[in-house]
Amino acid sequence: MRCPKCRYISFGTADKCRNCGYDFSLVEEPPAPDLPIRREEPIVGPLRDLPLAAAQPSGTGPERSPDALPLFETGHPSDDRPLISAPSVPRPPLAVRKPSPAPGRPRGEMETAPGSRGAHAHGTGRLLARVEEEAAATADAGPAGEARDAASLVRRAAAGLLDLLILASIDVLVVYLTLQVLSLTPGDVRMLPAAPLAAFLLLLNGGYLALFTAAGGQTIGKMSTGIRVVPSAAPAGSHGRVALGPAVVRAAAYFAALLPAGLGFVPILLAADRRGLHDRLAETRVVRA
Repeated sequence: MRCPKCRYISFGTADKCRNCGYDFSLVEEPPAPDLPIRREEPIVGPLRDLPLAAAQPSGTGPERSPDALPLFETGHPSDDRPLISAPSVPRPPLAVRKPSPAPGRPRGEMETAPGSRGAHAHGTGRLLARVEEEAAATADAGPAGEARDAASLVRRAAAGLLDLLILASIDVLVVYLTLQVLSLTPGDVRMLPAAPLAAFLLLLNGGYLALFTAAGGQTIGKMSTGIRVVPSAAPAGSHGRVALGPAVVRAAAYFAALLPAGLGFVPILLAADRRGLHDRLAETRVVRA
């Protein structure tokens, strides 16, 4: 039971509250609700909540049979009336049919149309300009174009001397460091093995020439004088890149051109394209950068 004073809920019966000691005899009992007594005899069975025989007021319609269920009764005037009535006038369809595309003009009409004359003339002008550019490039790709684009003798000689000074400085530095490692003096340079040292210096110098040529077509000397090595098949005015294989062949051909008293460089002085033996073997040429 629940205490009306402290709202303490206890199980069982007692005269006083176990929490606050309130006396339950002081509580006024509420009056009992007046519930009507049902005198009808209840319906026994599964249909006790669904009366089969409901009272029908007189004059409101056909009398219902006592054995008929309310959900399946017949004879009512509104049984045959449709719940949704369709409109008398049909609505237009929601989808609209697209019109068929107009037939295109023939090609002859489009070319002769006044509005297309300007575009046609513009396209013809671009085509003629392109043909002229290709013809000029073809003319420059010949021997005459190569001769005009070839680097001068002065620039090539200056670039060769500058590269020679750089390589000589590198060789002297390598020999000096080798003597220092072996605790030798410069007068003891003859004590060094000539063949291994010469092979190493040859490989070092060839690597300088080949790698710089393959990287950008220019050694330090050529960068200073404004010339470049390009493939011989490259058109005039273009700066094609030399592959590593032709660059190695060109570097090796340098030494081959030097062996017979420098005769491999004579074609540079005589030929119109200024190509020496090393350029012809590697299929390259030297042009202005």
